Amino acid sequence: MRHLSIDLETYSENDIKLGISKYVECPNFKILLFAYAWDFGKVHVVDLACGEEVPTDVIDALTDPEVTKHAFNAAFELHCLHRSGILTPYRQWACTQLHGLYLGYPAGLDKIDKALGLAQDKKKSASGKALIRYFCLPCKPTKSNGGRTRNLPEHDPEKWEAFKAYNAQDVVTEMEVCRRLAAFPVPDALQAEWVTDQKINRHGVLLDRELVCGALQIDAAEKQHLMQEAAAITGLGNPNSRDQLLKWLNDNTNVEMEKLTKESVAEALEIADDTTAKVLDIRRRLSKTSVKKYEMMNAAAGEDGRVRGVLQFYGANRTGRWAGRLIQGQNLPRNYLRNLDLARDLVRRGNREAVALLFGDVGDTLSQLIRTAIIA
Repeated sequence: MRHLSIDLETYSENDIKLGISKYVECPNFKILLFAYAWDFGKVHVVDLACGEEVPTDVIDALTDPEVTKHAFNAAFELHCLHRSGILTPYRQWACTQLHGLYLGYPAGLDKIDKALGLAQDKKKSASGKALIRYFCLPCKPTKSNGGRTRNLPEHDPEKWEAFKAYNAQDVVTEMEVCRRLAAFPVPDALQAEWVTDQKINRHGVLLDRELVCGALQIDAAEKQHLMQEAAAITGLGNPNSRDQLLKWLNDNTNVEMEKLTKESVAEALEIADDTTAKVLDIRRRLSKTSVKKYEMMNAAAGEDGRVRGVLQFYGANRTGRWAGRLIQGQNLPRNYLRNLDLARDLVRRGNREAVALLFGDVGDTLSQLIRTAIIA
């Protein structure tokens, strides 16, 4: 069995925080650098952005069952390669990040190298973040850069060479971590679970996009309605401003408050008059954050309406359990609505007035419908 260690540097206009699948789905996605090493030996960097090509033996190895592919957070490399047309089987990969998590180490390559006490020449380079911002993300057009929206190698050859060195160093660090952990291998059963996790996340969850869009429309309308109502009562320019609202409460009501936390608002409601209680209730509704899940659903959904990458395998490295990501599917509000179908239908139509009339608290209704937005 041979071993191939890999690290990729890429460009995409989609935010990686929306998940790897959404990231690579961008039409402008491109692998810029392909660093690799055979059998934990010398590292080579293929400069794809400047026209170099990955050697044939490496391309062949990516689908060869007799070659184990290694990477730190291998899911990223897998998605990038799949997006580029190389359908390398999950079972042929060994994720060094998973190996570290299994043994109780932190998830980041820049953290595990410190935890292991790697020598300076084996550590992850500290220059990476700035170089990634420069080459891997869109840039703001300015007069000084000629109005361009992307930095290419020719725009700063010196930085590009540093970026290639950074790419190579990531492989060096990954290989050293792999070597240090080798005495305590990942059990076959755990590796099989990781493969299953890749398949689950690759499949994703299907969303009711009509419901999601309707919920966002209603939420925006409801917030505008509440702001207008609060402004009419208080006379404030921005009744959702913490400082403005606190001053108004302390100057014009029978309550004295230093902060607007959930607990302090609950205490104030016990002694508040009807007008003050109304204002505090509006503040509570405006502060509701659970409906933000609709925003994440809408942003993270792919072209086929699915959100992928909603689970992080071994996300809690002390217990080994899965952790929620993106829409946090393991932490969704419960619903108690008696007529879910009617509520869903009204939200799909974007009918805020009907939701308010039939179900009362619009924000709470939207919150209860979040889990119904996941339909498969």
